Amino acid sequence: MELTNINDIRAVLSANGFTFSKSMGQNFLTAAWVPERIADECGAGAGVCALEIGPGIGCLTEKLCERAERVIAVELDKRLIPVLAQTLAGRDNLTVINADVMALDLNSLDFAGLRPIVAANLPYNITSPVITKLLGSGLFSSVTVMVQREVADRICAEPKTADYGAFTLFCRYKAECRKLFNVPSSCFEPRPKVESAVVRMDMREKPPVSIDEKALFRVIRAAFNQRRKTLANALSSGISELDKEKIKAAIEKAGLSPTARGEELSLEKFAALTQSLFD
Repeated sequence: MELTNINDIRAVLSANGFTFSKSMGQNFLTAAWVPERIADECGAGAGVCALEIGPGIGCLTEKLCERAERVIAVELDKRLIPVLAQTLAGRDNLTVINADVMALDLNSLDFAGLRPIVAANLPYNITSPVITKLLGSGLFSSVTVMVQREVADRICAEPKTADYGAFTLFCRYKAECRKLFNVPSSCFEPRPKVESAVVRMDMREKPPVSIDEKALFRVIRAAFNQRRKTLANALSSGISELDKEKIKAAIEKAGLSPTARGEELSLEKFAALTQSLFD
């Protein structure tokens, strides 16, 4: 059975009485090179336990099992559990868990003393919350995921661009991020209306800036909640305990222009601003 062959996919799903669920964002890969390349570039190998989220019928899972010492696949749709038992029969290094990853305690997973990584084709309706949870857990050495291309652009965006925002800075604070490759919509069944991309995020051993994390992201969120406003105006709305004159003085002390906007600031400049605001 070829798990990216559309005829094999339809046959195994039909045999199990499965129909696609739009609410779960289900799109199955029909291009064999995609799971192959994700598995090659995610870091799966000896001494590694790979966590996959949303395995579908198992085309990426299969490739991960061939490379990683252990694989844990978390699938929300209980209808796919017997499908996976059929398509991945005999994979003794695989554990399939029927659970909602957003409700799952990641610390409860048994990585068997191996180095944990993530490799997944994420359901697009929960992409940002899942990435936030994975990076925030501090459990994984790397997170390699296929996401909607515009999300990949946000993760890897540079200052002074439309895609640059609070989510960009969160990902950059936690990890070194790079886009690996794009995936056309023609590689899926059903065919989605959006293009996809694969990004890899390698976790940092320590944050790139020395500042209180909660304070830093309070400032970042305030700056981007009203991104068209100047920093002084946006921060006045988001940090109510500081008056506007104090905020202006802190902006100048950090070496920034009073007319600057959040989208112009690097992570390092946000750290300097945070230090100045709460010094």
